[in-house]
Formats: sequence, structure tokens, C-alpha cells
Amino acid sequence: VKLVESGGGLVQAGGSQRLSCAAAERTINGYAIAWFRQAPGKDREFLAAISWYGTNTYYSDSVQGRFTISKDNAKNTVNLQMNSLKPEDTAVYYCAAERTTLQRMAYANINYWGQGTQVTVSS
Repeated sequence: VKLVESGGGLVQAGGSQRLSCAAAERTINGYAIAWFRQAPGKDREFLAAISWYGTNTYYSDSVQGRFTISKDNAKNTVNLQMNSLKPEDTAVYYCAAERTTLQRMAYANINYWGQGTQVTVSS
């Protein structure tokens, strides 16, 4: 199972950025997909998860209302729309896949990870 993130870059505080996670294999069908991030010197943080068919979502309290996870079934991608970005959102963002519940994606032992994409928010 291969996951490939894209869409990272430099954005000013208050701006928006959209990340995409492409699943390269059809065997990922039925898996939950989540976004995480890791800032320098900090632990990896769960952000949001979505069911493979895009019908259910689950968010961390820290990003609820600012970030939106969605699924493009035609393109087989999972997107993370990030609004009202803050310098503290600066991190490497990862997508991940596992066959578990959306809530358990926050702490499960996840087997499939993308390589990560850097998001830098300037003040």
C-alpha cells in the first residue's frame, strides 16, 4: 500500500492550504484514512480521519472547525483543507491508512504511512 501526499508549502498566517493523499493501490479499499502532523521536537499529532467511502469523519478537537477532511472517490484521494492557518500549524503532515475505526486511528498501530509533506506557516 502506497500513500503519496502533496500540496505542502509556505503559506502566510491566516491563509489556507489543501493537502492531498493519493492511494496508489486498490487494496486500500475499506481502510480508514487519517491525517497526522509532526512539528519539530513534538510528538506526532492526530488531526482527522475519514472512512474510505467518505461517509464518516472524525476530528481532533485541536483542528475541529478549521480543518476539513474529504474524499474524492473519482481520484482516489483524501484531502485536508486547512483554513485560518497559524504559525503553530507548521509541521510535516502525513496521511496514514489502517483497517480500524476512525476514532482508533488517533492511537492505533498504523501500518501504512505516506512520506510526509512540509507545511510552513509564516507570521
